Amino acid sequence: MMNAAVSFIGGTNGNKKGLSATLAANPGDLKLRASLSDTNFSDGSTLNFDDLLLSVEKPGSFIIDFDITKKDVQFQFMNTFKVEGKQINWSYSHMRNDHRTVLDGTLVFDTANKLSARHELGSFNCKLKYSYVHRGLTTFEPCYDLEKKSWDLAVSRRILGGDLIKANYETLSQVLGVEWSCSSLVNEDGRVKVLASFNLAEGFHTPKLSVQSMWNFQA
Repeated sequence: MMNAAVSFIGGTNGNKKGLSATLAANPGDLKLRASLSDTNFSDGSTLNFDDLLLSVEKPGSFIIDFDITKKDVQFQFMNTFKVEGKQINWSYSHMRNDHRTVLDGTLVFDTANKLSARHELGSFNCKLKYSYVHRGLTTFEPCYDLEKKSWDLAVSRRILGGDLIKANYETLSQVLGVEWSCSSLVNEDGRVKVLASFNLAEGFHTPKLSVQSMWNFQA
């Protein structure tokens, strides 16, 4: 089976528009994906795709991304195991051009509680995040950045049969982000995402807004 997705992003306050397209195929146990994006799409008269990404994935095992434009490759390996009945998910990622290696791990206590850690090897970049799902609808995610010594908090809730409302506050930058991901107002193959960003350090001003529409097709 082959899947295709097209996404358009529009914004206010001088934000750039963008257009992206993804083509995916699933031969056997592998997933093959090609992505194109144009971050400078303006009036629609000219398309200048400035990013081409090819990916090979075996779900639950590895992902290899080839960035053709930047001549870069990223490897990600993941696995799952159990310790005394508790599930642990881990992944190892390496970015060749940036010479960065990142380890991610998640300890799953139960369906409602998870503890995650993310560490970039050779640096003080380390984040700890706790996730709690209340009654299957509302998710609370406090996150502590050990390098910046700052807290972030994200709260999300599912409504209207699949729509998602999410708010995220970064204490260091004092930026509040609000996101509404909606599928109830479009057909089952599409989704619209509305994002608003408030810089509370500058007081209450008109937020930066962006709208993203995504459409999926199958052949």
